[in-house]
Amino acid sequence: QVHVVESGGGLVQPGGSLKLSCATSGSIFSMSAVGWYRQAPGKQRELVARIISGVSTNYADFVKGRFTISRDGAKNTVDLQMNRLSPEDTAVYYCNLDISGRQYWGQGTQVTVSS
Repeated sequence: QVHVVESGGGLVQPGGSLKLSCATSGSIFSMSAVGWYRQAPGKQRELVARIISGVSTNYADFVKGRFTISRDGAKNTVDLQMNRLSPEDTAVYYCNLDISGRQYWGQGTQVTVSS
């Protein structure tokens, strides 16, 4: 059983920053892909950023230049550094792990951007 636990969400003012972390019981370096998705109220879940095979990185257009996804080998986490946040970034953020085609999701962490 693969455990996926997100942390780091919260309330932040527009223009502020947050760092999300995704901890898992499996080695992040052995996974086909690791990524972050988000779902705002009334909207579908969408890709934010992901690392594929530890080589390529994909970002959604709406976060390019503001968010950075990375893997921390020492902590075995997948992190999402979010800068210059706007109210449109308000959503539940989910960590996704792809292990040989099987998808694993965390429970999500709420990010609210508001003044």
